[in-house]
Amino acid sequence: MPLKAFRGPKVWLWRWRRNPLRRRADVVEAWVVLGAWLLTVLVGVATGLVAARSVEDGLARERATWRPAVAHVVQRAPGRSSASHASGGERVWTKVRWTVTDGSAHTGRVRVEPGSRAGTPVTVWTDPQGHLVSRPTSATEAAFRGDLIGILVGVSAAAVPLVGGLALRGRLERRRMAAWDTEWARLGPQWGRMV
Repeated sequence: MPLKAFRGPKVWLWRWRRNPLRRRADVVEAWVVLGAWLLTVLVGVATGLVAARSVEDGLARERATWRPAVAHVVQRAPGRSSASHASGGERVWTKVRWTVTDGSAHTGRVRVEPGSRAGTPVTVWTDPQGHLVSRPTSATEAAFRGDLIGILVGVSAAAVPLVGGLALRGRLERRRMAAWDTEWARLGPQWGRMV
């Protein structure tokens, strides 16, 4: 027979109701559980929103400041030319040179089609100082990345008050059991005499 049959129906919010069997420890545990849940939700949502906004703002700054530039391959890239290359998607690293708006020349390594000849134009992305950067994310990609990171950060941050509340509740439970053991040690022998 299941244990639930002996316990009777579940009474919701019993720790909040007035009754002569309610102990101070029950009320404290009720407040701990409520506080832990509220903190878990508030901390998770707040940190998730802040993290998502921060990521989206950072990616928007990149989109606003990173610019495309036309670079030219310095020397022939290794491999066969793209016309004779059957696989198509493969790219190789080679050195390119580009000029930024202030007129200074820069060089760097980027991936190009195999066999690209010297002087072949290649689009590269640069930051305001003229250094190579990756292509900035689109607004849609930035929103997705921000949401994903916001969810991960929010769940991670929410775990702190949740685990803290569970630990505190466990400690209260151990204290209550120790108090019951003490009471039973004091009153248990009297039960034997009554029989």
